[in-house]
Amino acid sequence: MFDYAPLWETMKVKGVSQYQLLKSGIDNKTLDSLKKNKNITVATLEKLCTIIGCAPNEIVRFF
Repeated sequence: MFDYAPLWETMKVKGVSQYQLLKSGIDNKTLDSLKKNKNITVATLEKLCTIIGCAPNEIVRFF
């Protein structure tokens, strides 16, 4: 099981908005998947890390 709760906190701390993610190539479907803790690809995870400037553990939590 996993969740993306760390993503929203990391975005808040770093001052990155959902709009900025959309402008950087993350689509609405992916944002919806993140909000609902659904699967995303490793490529998307890497893209999020690059856009936000963080490590994967600052986006997703496994338990």
